[in-house]
Amino acid sequence: MTKSAVGYLALLRRNRAFRRLWYGQVVSQLGDWFDVIALFTLLLKLTGSGEAVGLLLVAQFLPAAIVSSFAGVVIDRLPRKLVLVASDIGRAVIVLLLLLVRSPEQIWLVYLVVVLKFSLTGWFEPARSAIIPSLVRTEELVTANGLSGATWSVMLAVGSALGGIVVGTLGVQSAFVLDSASFGLSALLIAGVPVVEQRRARGEQAGRTPGVGRALAAGVREFAAGLSYILRNHDVFWYTLSKALWHFGGGVLLLLTLFGREIFPIGLDGAVSIGLLYTARGLGAALGPLIAQRLGGPEVVFLRRSLGIAFFVTALGYVVVGFAPTFGVVFLAIVVAHMGGSIEWVFSTTLLQMKVPDGLRGRVFAVEFAALTLTTALSSYLTGVANDAGWTPRTLALLLALVFVITGVPLLLALWTPERIPASVMVGDVRGTE
Repeated sequence: MTKSAVGYLALLRRNRAFRRLWYGQVVSQLGDWFDVIALFTLLLKLTGSGEAVGLLLVAQFLPAAIVSSFAGVVIDRLPRKLVLVASDIGRAVIVLLLLLVRSPEQIWLVYLVVVLKFSLTGWFEPARSAIIPSLVRTEELVTANGLSGATWSVMLAVGSALGGIVVGTLGVQSAFVLDSASFGLSALLIAGVPVVEQRRARGEQAGRTPGVGRALAAGVREFAAGLSYILRNHDVFWYTLSKALWHFGGGVLLLLTLFGREIFPIGLDGAVSIGLLYTARGLGAALGPLIAQRLGGPEVVFLRRSLGIAFFVTALGYVVVGFAPTFGVVFLAIVVAHMGGSIEWVFSTTLLQMKVPDGLRGRVFAVEFAALTLTTALSSYLTGVANDAGWTPRTLALLLALVFVITGVPLLLALWTPERIPASVMVGDVRGTE
């Protein structure tokens, strides 16, 4: 990679295709964080159980992991923009079902909606990661992913703060309506992304469509080919696995809710404090890649070494959370912790986009997404069970900090040496840049 960095504003000004994809991300994720705060608040109000919130996170992540296992094959066959738009439309409709939840007897509907919604997310996220290299130049990948990560972070910060205020004042129903509308607007924006993609299902001849059996067999073979590619390439294996390793500590997502409700409650049912702690998470995630790039630049060797270091930054933050005497200290510690999380996320995504050929990109990102959602679901559920068993949020913060250290060590050791194959060898053609 060249040392010359491309600025966020410069990228948005000159690249209309990426700009429209980014607009869709802004509105969709803003609505999403209204939804998250509303769901956490609703479940705690109706059940009073940390395990119920842990199960909500399982419902978010486990179905997406299962769907992603085969979604990657379809993403590599169909136009990726079509997958993005269809996923947004489906989520816009599904979210409205949450308006029917009024009592503890209807909690099952919350889980059903979340399962369906995040199953579609299991298509959307790998497709979005896979399409970005078709919209930007190679030297713009760090900037594009940094901007996407920063946007997610800012929307997390703004959406969580506004969501906490809206839910605390107007109730959860308004948040669900806003989330649905955001998905609809995102679909309209992404539909206008000017990118030409030509995908052909393998095995089609002379316009004939293979039978169901053949199609399934071909899909299994293509998924196996993608998995084999990951396992045979040392660097790709660790880049793909890095998010899953970080999310063995994914119970911190539940921990923010527990601290906001049980330790430092502000507002109705702690909705305001929960929103503020998610705001801290967003601020840290926005600052992390920016500061890291200032310190080390966009060189591949720095990006890969940063992945392991980021785990220890997160661990340090949650050690401070475990001993923090005031809400302000917790807020700042969470900012630091999620600086590490965002560095890991943005840099691992960029390295995969640089390394993986276009024809395999959908499958690789789908495997990555499946792995990270599985570990997040497991960690979140166990954190909820531990809380209900009497473990305090402070104790859980220290335990999860230890998890980040344990999972960060092998990644740091595996990626400290230079790449085994230069990234430039694997970079495919870039199309769609204005």
